[in-house]
Amino acid sequence: MQFGVFSVSDITRDPTTGRIPTEKERIDASVAIAKKVEEIGMDVYAIGEHHNRPFFSSSPTTTLAYIAAQTERIILSTTTTLITTNDPVKIAEDFAMLQHLADGRVDLVLGRGNTGPVYPWFGKNMQDSVNLTVENYHLLRRLWDEDVVNWEGKFRTPLQNFTSTPRPLHDVAPFVWHGSIRTPQVAEIAAYYGDGFFANNIFWPKEHYQQLINLYRERYEHYGHGRADQAVVGLGGQFYMAKDSQQAVKEFRPYFDNAPVYGHGPSLEDFTSQT
Repeated sequence: MQFGVFSVSDITRDPTTGRIPTEKERIDASVAIAKKVEEIGMDVYAIGEHHNRPFFSSSPTTTLAYIAAQTERIILSTTTTLITTNDPVKIAEDFAMLQHLADGRVDLVLGRGNTGPVYPWFGKNMQDSVNLTVENYHLLRRLWDEDVVNWEGKFRTPLQNFTSTPRPLHDVAPFVWHGSIRTPQVAEIAAYYGDGFFANNIFWPKEHYQQLINLYRERYEHYGHGRADQAVVGLGGQFYMAKDSQQAVKEFRPYFDNAPVYGHGPSLEDFTSQT
């Protein structure tokens, strides 16, 4: 089992001070947090991809390469890389390069994204989201697994005798997680390839995630990768640490109550019990 810290790279007002950090401050903080993750003995640091405010992480591989130069042990990952709007060729190239720079300490979580306007910004249609996910990942796997690729699909120009460079480090592709909070097709493709499935359980209720995880485990065994209980599952969650639980709740409550995603919604207690 691995434990780590991830960020979606949001820039939000501190409800206790009223101050909003600058982009520079949040970017520097992400590097500091990653170094602290390694210092305290955790396993993974990951950062998301967004192309709109209030987020700053439009180029996670750039950030992770910088962090790789200042760490030695932790796995560096994304949460998530957009498989729908990124070109699979560029994903193959960027993460193979990051692999070499980080001496193999690289994972990535692929996801469809939850920001509708990002699709037309990159010339895509949100209605094609699931089909883009499936086609792009099939191509990405071939780009990593085959030296020479001939390919034709629906959503990008064909490839003829194409070789993605650099090749994956030691000819082993980065470990891939498929992230989803609602899409059975994503659990299916993760199971088909024997990849990991990441259920980002930061929303409620947990029963919804359990259904997707059970589907993924069943299909993982169906495709012959091992027993269902050997399938690799990742979970997202939140923690806040203090000297005792009462102090932790007191200090964290204003941040929860004003969070951009679930603030002014469920109570902290209801949210905790249902995630």
